[in-house]
Amino acid sequence: MAQQALREGVKGHLDLVLLGALAAGPGHGYAIISSLKQRSGGALDLPEGSVYPALHRLEDMGLVQSDWSSAEGRRRREYRLTPTGASALRAGRAEWSRLSTAIDAVLAAVPPRLVAP
Repeated sequence: MAQQALREGVKGHLDLVLLGALAAGPGHGYAIISSLKQRSGGALDLPEGSVYPALHRLEDMGLVQSDWSSAEGRRRREYRLTPTGASALRAGRAEWSRLSTAIDAVLAAVPPRLVAP
């Protein structure tokens, strides 16, 4: 249940999360998925069916660029952040900071009261 709620919460922020992952350097889709899972302590275990369409969308928007490469006899698409993508990441980080600060302020403002049934 908690994993499903986390996945739902990431949906609106998937592009930003992927740009953040690519800020560390280029990678192919599976490496990006593995990196997100590892860097988040397993909390961001995203399915390929969500990640690949998002990477293609980011490429269409000019935020990432991809090239084909070969490794171990297999062709794979490697994605990298473009300068426009780096600018979008900076803006997204600032927006995320404002949003998370505002939500933290609301959640921490008053201790929850129990309502009797």
